[in-house]
Amino acid sequence: MLDESTLPSTKDPGNALGAVVALKRLTARFERNAVKQALAQGWTYAEIAEALGITKQAVHKKYAKLRKQ
Repeated sequence: MLDESTLPSTKDPGNALGAVVALKRLTARFERNAVKQALAQGWTYAEIAEALGITKQAVHKKYAKLRKQ
């Protein structure tokens, strides 16, 4: 688990912002894979939305294509 002591110093904005980009990309891939697995196991959009803390409509809009794969 990450905490602030393991993150790059914000004294170097270039490194800090680069770390933000890398974490966003990693998080997006991890979320997509988790949603894909949840759908494969029969979870509903409502269940996924609740787990992610977003609306069912947001999940459907973002991940409806995964059901077709």
